[in-house]
Amino acid sequence: MPGDLLILSDPTAIARRIVEKTGGDIRLALPLGVGKANTIVNALTDLAIADRSIRLHILTALTLQRPRPETDLQARFLDPAMDRLFGAYTPLDYATRLLDGTLPANIKVQEFFFQAGTWLGNPAAQQGYIPANYTHALHALMDRFPNVILQLLARHGDRFSLSGNTDITVDLLRARARGEQDFILGGEINPHLPFMPGAGELSGDELDCLLDDPATQFELFSVPKRPVAAADHAIGLHVAGLVPDGGTLQIGIGSIGDAVASSLILRHRNPEIMRAIMTTAPFPGHVSAQGGRFEVGLYGVTEMLVQGFLELAKAGVIRRKVDGAIVHAGFFVDCHDFYRSLREMPEDERMLIQMMPVSFTNQLYGDESAKREARHNARFVNAAMKATALGGVISDVTEKGQIVSGVGGQFNFVDQAFALRDARAIITLQATRESKGKVASNIVWDHPHETIPRHYRDIIVTEYGVADLRGRSDAECIMAMISVADSRFQPELLERAKAAGKVPRDARVPKPHATNTPQALQSWLAPAMAEGTLARFPFGTDFTEVEQRLLGALGILKAKSGSRRAMARLLWRGLLSGTSDPQRRACLERLSLDHPRSLADRLTRLAVKGALEAAAADS
Repeated sequence: MPGDLLILSDPTAIARRIVEKTGGDIRLALPLGVGKANTIVNALTDLAIADRSIRLHILTALTLQRPRPETDLQARFLDPAMDRLFGAYTPLDYATRLLDGTLPANIKVQEFFFQAGTWLGNPAAQQGYIPANYTHALHALMDRFPNVILQLLARHGDRFSLSGNTDITVDLLRARARGEQDFILGGEINPHLPFMPGAGELSGDELDCLLDDPATQFELFSVPKRPVAAADHAIGLHVAGLVPDGGTLQIGIGSIGDAVASSLILRHRNPEIMRAIMTTAPFPGHVSAQGGRFEVGLYGVTEMLVQGFLELAKAGVIRRKVDGAIVHAGFFVDCHDFYRSLREMPEDERMLIQMMPVSFTNQLYGDESAKREARHNARFVNAAMKATALGGVISDVTEKGQIVSGVGGQFNFVDQAFALRDARAIITLQATRESKGKVASNIVWDHPHETIPRHYRDIIVTEYGVADLRGRSDAECIMAMISVADSRFQPELLERAKAAGKVPRDARVPKPHATNTPQALQSWLAPAMAEGTLARFPFGTDFTEVEQRLLGALGILKAKSGSRRAMARLLWRGLLSGTSDPQRRACLERLSLDHPRSLADRLTRLAVKGALEAAAADS
């Protein structure tokens, strides 16, 4: 239990105090994402490295690390802009050592959710991963009886706030108050964190030690906004037509989340334009079922608070109050502008956004009748990597069992959708992906691991439309999934279904869905994208104009790399293109390729020129 609050400016002194109080056997719980007390954690890590008798077991999720460029071209793009894009963020030494393979045996790290793609192929991280729904992670943590929790805190006078990480910490503190857990709670003040009132507020007597030193304070990790492609916008438009006025909304981070939010804003502000776009869709049967302005408004209940929610609230889409709040959320991670908006928001507006534990946002248990009344007409929107023709969803794991990210709260919200009357779980994914110059379908016949099993199938949305699967037979489900698949892969999926005896032998791809192609998609949305109705960055970006132009080219290079034929075509295209265009010259200068000095630089320059040509042709 906490004693008198000790405020120090020396993280090593706090680390030594923790070692002394625990006897050097430290079971350290760290919150997910931006809420980690990086400076104190690094001081503890240093002590454990210097003294191998100290045992440090770190239990956490979503350890945020700035990307490591894997190629010369990535380094040319990222290195000059690292702080601007990702924040001047203090890296966590345990993660750096885990990546390098230099973490000593007396330090153990286990996570229940990964920063997407970061730990692929890392044996220690993959072996230490704990598969758990977000709401179950609390119990997995409590079963290990952590004796230290270190949290990044916001401060306002003599009050402290967990800010964007009420997620599990609030419930751990409640368990400590009941005498079920006993741990040291250490805090680290960070002025970049917005003070979020409510369930995450702390008094000084709940803390054991506090680091408060301007010299150790760092910028929060920023997630750069990715451009919203035509496929993302199409998905957003389809989803916006599934959200009833007066309902409840959950969305996540990323380009599809931004597309959903921007489409809902378009529907609210310009319903006629929204209707005109949807009526010209080349994919039949997907004109918005829900349309028009939000007269009542939506209520947000989400595990992750993202900028899309702030923009929806600003636009008047999210405004339905529940217990005095228009949004209840469990944690947040986003971009510089998101944190700034929360910090500078008038207090009365910030009070409308209540950070809560995920035991509140992600499940119905506890005051269930009130939650059911509040969460009517809920639409829980989550992204996936792949889906099977039978409606299973793959969001976190590869065919070989490598964990890409984690289950997180996705299953929680799907489960809620089935438990609530009139609620729906909406899974979004692009129909295809490209790697090593080869295009593959994200709708597959089967997959050895599923995040959401097929008996929880509900609504799946791709750029080609909406597959409503709930309560439908297997044959109906398969045909609905084929109808939203890319047409290049529909025949193979249909043949697999016939071979398995799951559809009639005379089944055919419906003719209206035989033109599910990128060309049809571009033809449909190109005018709205060109005039800015559907923007590449609906909510702004930290990328410069030159970097924005480069993003498309670098994406093409990444997709083609590994294929000699595809790269040869790009090199040839680059050889034929000139450098008279000032925008192209600016791109080459940004990558320090305006005056190549070696053969490798010349080849890279040609490849970039070819990719810029290809990106311009696709836009």
